[in-house]
Amino acid sequence: MKKTLLKLSAGLALVLTTQMAAAQSQNCAPRDMVVQRLAEKYGESRQSIGMGQQGMVMETFASDETGSWTITVTNPNGMTCLVASGQSYEILAEALPVMDTDA
Repeated sequence: MKKTLLKLSAGLALVLTTQMAAAQSQNCAPRDMVVQRLAEKYGESRQSIGMGQQGMVMETFASDETGSWTITVTNPNGMTCLVASGQSYEILAEALPVMDTDA
């Protein structure tokens, strides 16, 4: 399970790094400005956070009222880039699938 989690984390970091490089010219700004804009314009607040490779921080912002959501990645230098956004955000608390022990 730890190996799978590490592979998923590495894959996510690669995707985020690639998307951040493409987005840097258009969708990046200092973190405090991004957070303020998401709150004021979309009513979004931080719902989750995760650490990536090389000190990057991934955050999900969402609005309980409208269901809008935004995923951001912040570099160690404080620049935050928008990675994805959408509608119909829901908080889930799903249990892990039952593992088959007949191996």
